[in-house]
Amino acid sequence: MTGFQSPTPRLILASASSARRAVLEAAGLRFEAAAAAVDEASIKEAAQAEAIPAADTALMLADAKAERIARRHTEALVIGCDQLLVSEAGWFDKPVDLAAARAQLQALRGRTHQLVTAIVCHRHGQRIWQHVAVPRLTMRDVSDSFLDVYLAAEAAAVTQSVGAYRIEGPGVQLFSKVEGEHAAILGVPLLALLGFLRQHGVLLS
Repeated sequence: MTGFQSPTPRLILASASSARRAVLEAAGLRFEAAAAAVDEASIKEAAQAEAIPAADTALMLADAKAERIARRHTEALVIGCDQLLVSEAGWFDKPVDLAAARAQLQALRGRTHQLVTAIVCHRHGQRIWQHVAVPRLTMRDVSDSFLDVYLAAEAAAVTQSVGAYRIEGPGVQLFSKVEGEHAAILGVPLLALLGFLRQHGVLLS
């Protein structure tokens, strides 16, 4: 054991998300990051067609990412994550541009939505752990003028988030109430992950 973390197994985050990397780095974890090429749109479309619940769909997406990277690194412990935004209006994806971000925020304002955040771990060709966190966020009934200023300030950054907001940045001004772990809102149920890693001797207990 060196510091908090054992040198083995290697930890690999199956994600290109800078927010997820920042969460793990801030927690003091040593890991590698590798983007997983997964057809997320097809998985979501099939899940919706089959009326699969959002939590199960998020787990399917996280599992697909972890499994893809784990094929090449069977000895490593591979972490896969995914997140779905669920509201009364349905599921939302990352907006493709600022116009789509505006429409999404207009649909969410004045309402509460959920960020269904799934995490799985793979090792030796098997999924060995999974967890789902469901933070709830209530957006203020923000004005169109506020949205103009917000979108101008954040620009393309809003297209990198499933909610069209960075709650770790100016996006926090959109909300009147936030329930749930901050790290889970950013895409990683961190406390549950740390507990799993301690139980398996990866982190010092």
